Amino acid sequence: MALSGSKADASPMMDINTTPLIDVMLVLLIMFIITIPVATNAINFDLPQQGGTPPPVPMNAMKNRLVLTAQNTILWNGTPITEGDLVSLLEATKAYKEPPELQFQPEEFASYPAANRLMRIITVSKVPKFGFVGNEQYAGFRKN
Repeated sequence: MALSGSKADASPMMDINTTPLIDVMLVLLIMFIITIPVATNAINFDLPQQGGTPPPVPMNAMKNRLVLTAQNTILWNGTPITEGDLVSLLEATKAYKEPPELQFQPEEFASYPAANRLMRIITVSKVPKFGFVGNEQYAGFRKN
């Protein structure tokens, strides 16, 4: 009777079945993806009123200055306005035969997100003549 005995030089089997491990990892990955909250971006925006009259804001036929103050107040030729008023004013400037130049001047400590919102409004309005004013104040570094 022939019995196979163990060989002295035989090494133990070190392989592991990775299929269940991969299955568990995929289930955990799917559970993780499902539980992640959905990223939402909410933007507070004052929309212009339907059929309303343009705001009583001074309009220059040659150039209009848009200033963003450090308190995030929007000034159109020195008059405070809202973002909705800005949209109406930019649409009103398109009625001119020769559209006036829009000069944007953010103050030194105006917030970047507010300036970015105004730039997006200006870009969407497709203003043909646009320029930055006051960039020379940022030409060098100052010691505080």
